Amino acid sequence: MDPFSQLILTISVTSFLTFQWLFHKVSPWVSTRISPGFPGLNDKQKVEWNSRTVSTFHALLVGIFCLCILLFDDAVNEDPVWGDPTMVKTNVAITTGYLISDLLLIFYYWKAIGDKFFVVHHLAALYAYYYVLGQGMLPYFANFRLLAEFSTPCVNQRWFFEVLGYPKTSRPNMANGVVMALVFFMVRIAVMPVYYSRMYAVYGTEAFYMVPWGGRIAWICSSICLDIMNIMWMHKIARGCYKVLRSARQSKAGTPQENGKTD
Repeated sequence: MDPFSQLILTISVTSFLTFQWLFHKVSPWVSTRISPGFPGLNDKQKVEWNSRTVSTFHALLVGIFCLCILLFDDAVNEDPVWGDPTMVKTNVAITTGYLISDLLLIFYYWKAIGDKFFVVHHLAALYAYYYVLGQGMLPYFANFRLLAEFSTPCVNQRWFFEVLGYPKTSRPNMANGVVMALVFFMVRIAVMPVYYSRMYAVYGTEAFYMVPWGGRIAWICSSICLDIMNIMWMHKIARGCYKVLRSARQSKAGTPQENGKTD
């Protein structure tokens, strides 16, 4: 094993252990001190709370790293299929450690956070990341996909508000819902033309045919499937956001009328 592969393996293992520590130790300790409602949650809710806290931390970490690579890593941007994957491998190694950690927690706490969809999602992602970490291919596209992580914190925050009993029409909940819809659109929908234009640009080139069939399937098929789901989720999020905003507006408009009634 070459020194760089050893480094990537070390990063993945360190990432796994770090996210386990964050779940079992850091999240419960911090949450107890910053959220008065946390101690009152039942055991299943606490498990999911800690899982989502770790998820949010991971999303922000790899999302920021991903954005920096897209903006400043010229090697990857100039050759999206075989460009120097050093920085991308590091970011993907962090995510790999997180996914394995989360899979372990999902199986161990199945009654609390078990979800077949997440198991399939994590396994599919790990399969795709094998080609990045093991063979150094498709670094631009692997990194680009991690942009989607920026929508995760708002999705998790929505759950936090719900479990703490915030009404859907409360200002914090509505503000988070609007931000969630906007961020989800920007990092999962609006970027599709950029992603697929780069894919089209390399399709049929020598670099493309150097990618083995397994890598092409992991790249193209998973991208299409994920984006179909993203469009469906965006439609659901937009409808939900619209309904809550409309309900809040109607409620606000009805208040003066109710106050003006006389017996």
